[in-house]
Amino acid sequence: MGRAFQNRKESMAKTADAKTKVYSKYGREIYVCAKSGGTDPNSNLALRGLMERAKKDQVPSHVIDKALDKASGAGGEDFSAARYEGFGPGNAMVIVECLTDNPNRTFGDVRGCFTKTKSKIGTPGSVSHMFDHCAIFSFAGSDEEAVLEALMEADVDVTDIEQEDSRITVFAPHTDYAKAKQALLDTFGEVDFEADEIQFLPQTTTPVEGDDVAMFEKLLNMLNDLDDVQNVYHSAELPAESEQ
Repeated sequence: MGRAFQNRKESMAKTADAKTKVYSKYGREIYVCAKSGGTDPNSNLALRGLMERAKKDQVPSHVIDKALDKASGAGGEDFSAARYEGFGPGNAMVIVECLTDNPNRTFGDVRGCFTKTKSKIGTPGSVSHMFDHCAIFSFAGSDEEAVLEALMEADVDVTDIEQEDSRITVFAPHTDYAKAKQALLDTFGEVDFEADEIQFLPQTTTPVEGDDVAMFEKLLNMLNDLDDVQNVYHSAELPAESEQ
C-alpha cells in the first residue's frame, strides 16, 4: 500500500507543472467542498485539509479566497462530481474523478482519451471494487502505538499504519476521514500533514511493459490536460524511469 501511495505522490508532482491548471483545479475543488460543507475550515475539516494542501502547492491566496467567496454566494457554478472507470494499455485499471458543469461534455472528453490510446472505458463499478477508497494522513512522528491508540479511542477503523524515516502514514476508510483527522488533531495538536486526502489505492498492481508504457503515459497526460479532471488513479506498475 505504501508503494501505491508513493507512486501517487510522484504522479501528482509530475502533473503539477502547469500551474494555472493546478490553480483552476484547486479552485474548483475548494468551491465544491465549501458549497457542500460550509466555508468555515474549522468546522469543515475536508475544506481545511484541502486549503492546507493548496497552500503547500503554492496556490495563491486570492485563488482560494475567490473560490470561498463564490461558495458563500447564492449563485455560482453548479459543479457535480463524476467518476469514470476503465482499462488502460496493458490492461491496467484506471479511475478518473471529475468535477463538471456539463456531464455530457466531460464524458465525451474522457472517452476520447481512452479511445485515442487503445484503452476501454467501462461501466460504473467495473474496476473501483479493485481499489480501496482510503483516507490517508502522513506526518512526522515515531510513536506508532500512540497514533493507533488515539484513533482506536475515537472509534476509527484503521486499515493500516506505516512508519518509515520518522514519518507515520495512516490509512483508514474514506468514511472515517473527518473522525480520524479530528482524533489526530485532538491528541497531537496542530499537525503538519504531508498527506491529508482521500484516494483510491489499487489492491493489486499491473505491470505495464513495452509499447504499452508510452501509450499509458499518453493516456495519463491526456486525462490530466482536461480541465474537468481532478484526479486520476491507476493500478499500473510502470518501469522506474517512466513512473507517473
